[in-house]
Amino acid sequence: MNDSGANTSPSESKYTEMANAIRALSMDAVQKANSGHPGMPMGMADVATVLFSKFLKFDPAKPNWPDRDRFVLSAGHGSMLLYSLLHLTGYKDMTMEEIKNFRQLGSITAGHPEYGHASGIETTTGPLGQGLATAVGMALAEKMQAARFKEIVDHYTYVIVGDGCLMEGISHEATSFAGHLGLGKLIVLWDDNEISIDGKTDLSVSDNQLKRFEALGWDTQSVDGHDPDAIETAIAKARETNKPSLVACKTTIGFGSPNKQGTSGVHGAPLGDDEIVLVRKELNWPHAPFEIPGKILDRWRAVGTKGARLSNEWEKSVDALDAEDKIAFEFSLSGELPSTLDDMMAAHKKQITEDAPGWASRKSSQEALNIINEHVSNTIGGSADLTGSNLTKTSHTDPVTPDDFSGRYVYYGVREFGMAAIMNGMALHKGFIPYGGTFMVFTDYARPAIRLSALMGLRVIYVMTHDSIGLGEDGPTHQPVEHLAALRVMPNVNVFRPADAIETAECWELSLKAKKTPSVLSLSRQGLPLVRTDYTTENLSAKGAYELSSASNDAKVTILATGSEVCIALEAQKALEADGIGTRVVSVPCWELFDAQNEDYRSETLGPGTVKVAIEAASSFGWQKYIGSDGAFVGLDGFGASAPAGDLYKHFNITSEAIVEAAKKQL
Repeated sequence: MNDSGANTSPSESKYTEMANAIRALSMDAVQKANSGHPGMPMGMADVATVLFSKFLKFDPAKPNWPDRDRFVLSAGHGSMLLYSLLHLTGYKDMTMEEIKNFRQLGSITAGHPEYGHASGIETTTGPLGQGLATAVGMALAEKMQAARFKEIVDHYTYVIVGDGCLMEGISHEATSFAGHLGLGKLIVLWDDNEISIDGKTDLSVSDNQLKRFEALGWDTQSVDGHDPDAIETAIAKARETNKPSLVACKTTIGFGSPNKQGTSGVHGAPLGDDEIVLVRKELNWPHAPFEIPGKILDRWRAVGTKGARLSNEWEKSVDALDAEDKIAFEFSLSGELPSTLDDMMAAHKKQITEDAPGWASRKSSQEALNIINEHVSNTIGGSADLTGSNLTKTSHTDPVTPDDFSGRYVYYGVREFGMAAIMNGMALHKGFIPYGGTFMVFTDYARPAIRLSALMGLRVIYVMTHDSIGLGEDGPTHQPVEHLAALRVMPNVNVFRPADAIETAECWELSLKAKKTPSVLSLSRQGLPLVRTDYTTENLSAKGAYELSSASNDAKVTILATGSEVCIALEAQKALEADGIGTRVVSVPCWELFDAQNEDYRSETLGPGTVKVAIEAASSFGWQKYIGSDGAFVGLDGFGASAPAGDLYKHFNITSEAIVEAAKKQL
C-alpha cells in the first residue's frame, strides 16, 4: 500500500498526498485527545478530497454565502474529517490549535460536529441518520428557493453517510420523501466499508442498499472509494441526473493502518503511538504530528480560495436583480418578520374578542395561520398525513409537488421523525420558517429531531394537536399523558398549551418571534370557550403565566391551569367564591417563558400565602415547582381510555368539583 507516487499519475499522486493530510490530521488529533473515531476520516479521505477540490462550491472567506453548496457529515462520529477539511481549505477559525484541542472543553472541535461552533459546520450531526434527513430538508429548501429566485439560487447538497446512517429508520423516511419529490441536487456519498462498532455489518444487516435506493426513486452508482478518477466520474454523473443520487464508495475503514484497517478496532478508538508510526511509513508520510508540508497545504488552500470568484460573481447577480426581488430575497434570508405583524395579530385578537368563538385550539391555530400566512410570505407549512386534523393548511399555501416547488405546503406523509428533521434542514438552509403538524402523542416519534432543533437553536414550529384525553374515542394509544412533561424538560424548547383562541394567537406570535428556540404548540381537538373576554393589545402569554381572573376578596386559593383545563378552573373559582373563599385563576400557557420572568413577578403570579391547586389533563410531573410539596394536583398520572371526551374527564375526575374538593381539603 506504500504510495510514493511512482506507479500513479501526477494528478492521482497529488490527490493522494492531499488525502493523506486528512488522514494524518485525523489520527494525530484522535491520538492526542485519546478519544475519537479515526477510521472513517481515514477511509473517506479520498472521496472528500475529490469532492472538495473538484466539485464543492464554497468560499471559506464567506462561510455563510447563501448560494454555497451544503456539505453534511451525517456520520458525525468522523468529525475529524470535517475539521481537517475546514482547516486545510482555510476557514479562519479552524486553526491548528483547535485541531490539537479536539474534543477538549471550550474547543470548537467537539466530538461530533456542532452547528454554530465553527464556520463551515452546516448542521449538528452524530445521532445517525439525522444528518441525512436534515440534508433532505436543505435540498428541499434549495428547490423551493430556486422556484422563487431562479437567477441566483443554484446549489447542491452533498452528504457523507455511513452504514449506521442507512440502518437507522429515519433514513427510510427521508430518502423515500426525497425520491418522491425528485430532489436531483441531493448527492449522498455512502462510506461503504462494511464495518460497524460490533464488527462486520453482516452481523446485523444484509440489505442491498443500491436496489433499496433505486426502488425509492434514486439514481445509484458504486465506485472504488480510493480511486480519485472513479470518484470524480461518479460525482459528475450524479450531478447530471434529475433524481437524488446515492454513490456507494467502497472503502477500507482506517485506510493506511497496517494492523487495524478494515476492522471495527479502528472505528472508535485511537490507533496508538506504535500503529501511527507504521501508518506514517505505509502512507509515505514522514512528517511530525500536526505538520502539513507547505506544498500540500498550498494545494488545499488553493482549493479554498477558488470559491472567492464564484461568490463575487454571485453577489453581482444579486445586485443585478430588480429592486423588489432583491429586497424580497434578502428579507427572506434575514429571518425578520413584517413590521406589521403586531398590528395584524392585535386586530385578529380584537375580532376574536367580539365574536367569542368556541373553537378547538387546533382551529384557533388555523385561524391565526390564515392571518400569518397571508402576510408572512416565507412560512412553509406541512403535516405528517394529518392535514385535516392538524388544520395546518390555509388558503395561502399551495402544495409543493415534484413538478412545482413554488408552493408553501408540504405533504410529509406518515413520517413524523423525517418531517421534523427535514424542517430542521429548511431552517438551517435559511429563507423559510417551517412549521409542521402531527398528533401530540407522536412527539415521541419526532423527539430526536426536536432535540436537535433545540440544540441548534432553530426556529421550527411543531403544531401538535389532539393534546390530551380530550381527543376521546381514539383511546390511550393516542392520548398524550407524559408528553408535556417530557418536552418541558428539554432545554431551549418553548412548550405552549393555550387556553382559547386569544392565547393561541398569542402563542403563534411568540413562536414566530423566537428566532433561536423551537416551539411546540399543544392544541386541543375539542372546542374551548373563550376565557379571555377583555381585549388588550398586550401579549399576556409572553409572560408564560398571568392572573386570568382575580379573587373578589382576599385570595385564599390560587388555581393554576393550562389549555382546555383553564375553563374548568374558572368553574371551580365560581364555586369556591360562592362559598366565600377568595380564589384566583392563573393561566400558564408556557412554563419556559414564565420561568424566565423575574422573581418578583413569578412570586406575585403564583400567589404567595395562598393554597395552590394545579389542573392539567396530563402527568403531574414538574408541577411541584409551582405548587410546592403541599399543593394539590388534579390530572392524570396513568394512561387514558377510549370514550367520549366528557365521559373521560368525569371518569378520571378532572373536574371543577375535584378542584374545589382539593382546595377545601388544604384549607
